[in-house]
Amino acid sequence: MKKLLSALASVSFALSVGMIAATPASAKEPTAQQQKMATCNADAGSKELKGDERKAFMKSCLSNKPAKPATQQEKMKTCNADAGTKSLKGDERKAFMKECLSNK
Repeated sequence: MKKLLSALASVSFALSVGMIAATPASAKEPTAQQQKMATCNADAGSKELKGDERKAFMKSCLSNKPAKPATQQEKMKTCNADAGTKSLKGDERKAFMKECLSNK
């Protein structure tokens, strides 16, 4: 009987320590992976996917790589359009283009 009580006490102690060590989800900001998981999960839910279809969707969604950086030609096009929108001319335009092309 004493062994049973001591075993029960040690199990309940371990559980209470585990609960204390665990921080509530609201206390921490979710990591990028957790945010991605939540987004993919919401998308799968909105599409009402179930079973193997849901697994395949989640695998694909979670494994998506970030978009490739823009090519130099795409940067030029974007920066040129921005400079045109701002009606920049001469040295102002050159300075803007230099800054824009180096940042993107």
